[in-house]
Amino acid sequence: MAVEAQGAYILRSWPAGEDLSAKQFRFVKLSSGTVVACAAATDIPVGVLQNKPTTGRAAEVCVLGPTKVEADGAITAGGLIGTSADGQADEKTAGTDTTEFICGRALEAAAATGDIIEAVVNCVSPARAA
Repeated sequence: MAVEAQGAYILRSWPAGEDLSAKQFRFVKLSSGTVVACAAATDIPVGVLQNKPTTGRAAEVCVLGPTKVEADGAITAGGLIGTSADGQADEKTAGTDTTEFICGRALEAAAATGDIIEAVVNCVSPARAA
């Protein structure tokens, strides 16, 4: 079972640019000074949503550090992760997913879509999976 670890992290708040009440623990991106759900595997995430805000409410986002993420399928413990087309965490393969961004590492395995796992994210300076 996933647990959020205590430790160094950066948590930032932005207004929600859309209803994010069903997007907790998914990757979000910046859009005109607000955050919205990532909608493509090639999006550059700003972090992982920590709460369930509706449009205009404060969206708490983990930009750097340990967090829970919702998986988009099987993920290997220790695997590199980034966003899928719907903001869930997706395992990335360096050298293969070259148009997508690596934003963290899974700390435990996910068996199926919707699993909540622990990860460490770094959306301060994401890199392409080149």
